[in-house]
Amino acid sequence: MQCGRPLLLRQPFPPDAFDQVILGCVNVIADEMNPARVAALRLGMGEAMTAFTVQINCGSGMQSVDTAYRYIREGVSDLILAGGAESLSHAPLVYNRGAVNWYAKLFGARGFGAKLSALLGFRPAFFKPVIGLERGLTDPITDLNMGQTAELVAHLFHITRRQADEYAAESQQRLAAAQRDGHFAGEVEPAFARDGVVFDHDDGVRPDSTADTLAKLKPAFERPWGKVTAGNSSQITDGASWIVLASDEAVRQYGLTPKAVIVDSEWSALDPSVMGLGPVYCSTAILKRHQLALGDIELWELNEAFAAQVLGCLAAWEDGEFCRDALGLDAPAGRIPRDRLNVDGGAIGVGHPVGASGNRIVLHLVNAMKRLGKKRGVATECIGGGQGGAMLIEAV
Repeated sequence: MQCGRPLLLRQPFPPDAFDQVILGCVNVIADEMNPARVAALRLGMGEAMTAFTVQINCGSGMQSVDTAYRYIREGVSDLILAGGAESLSHAPLVYNRGAVNWYAKLFGARGFGAKLSALLGFRPAFFKPVIGLERGLTDPITDLNMGQTAELVAHLFHITRRQADEYAAESQQRLAAAQRDGHFAGEVEPAFARDGVVFDHDDGVRPDSTADTLAKLKPAFERPWGKVTAGNSSQITDGASWIVLASDEAVRQYGLTPKAVIVDSEWSALDPSVMGLGPVYCSTAILKRHQLALGDIELWELNEAFAAQVLGCLAAWEDGEFCRDALGLDAPAGRIPRDRLNVDGGAIGVGHPVGASGNRIVLHLVNAMKRLGKKRGVATECIGGGQGGAMLIEAV
């Protein structure tokens, strides 16, 4: 709500002018099972406002934009509010299956004898809950958590621990510089806690990060030799993002000034054990369709799930064998210069609220293109479960 209200107040049309609301969210809480509808009502968009929630793991926020884009392209809608939201701090603790079965038996028991029998079946282990977030970040097919898939990508493309730490430190420093220089002005809204405390910037930034300080951290998933640590991974955090999408007719009707246009989008799938390579598949597909090369893209927002995963994607595009066998290219796709990639940092510093991140990187790409005078950009991300999403954006 705290980012939606200022956005709607800035618009030259009332909140109920939208045709629908689409929101990406992964860990939907039981109290608000369709958070898109809850948000629409709380934002004063009217009881007649249709709203639905989409979920494709880490790509949910981008899926909301893509769904809205397609509704508008097909002429079904003219004005859509598309967003993403996640509160990982509210991820639940879940009782194990044995405890669930015991509770069911207890509450279903009829009569004193049956209830006593059920009570006698209690075991202390029932009070040991499962961490819902930990299970949610573990792929049920491969039984690898997301950090382990990043380790596998690092192994396949020979990404060293030093390289991952250097990338993470650079990302933190870029984010700190962007915050200092006001590059998030008009994009990041202050948030207010119930006790009145104001949060006017993402506080996960660590501007003093260096490869040497990050090297002191222990591997998080594959000790002792793993490459992935808490310092070179995205942070577990909360966040939300909204984007207004409009047709040509809505732009004319309300006198809007568009920042960019969505040219195309692409979703790809691959082996879940190397899900971090998803951006390579979907981005390459969209570029091939438009007869573009990597060098034709002036800015990239590649979600920083893990430093090793981002570096793995960059290495994959330079690997001739991978490009031939996996992407169907005749030669290596090429190299993405670092001054075109995540120019203001990314999820290593900002955090990765999974339902919101895809929306945020699209929004920031548009704003960064406008600020830097760039014409063409790609926002892309890996998706838990072995998928990837990409959007080709052109500045107006």
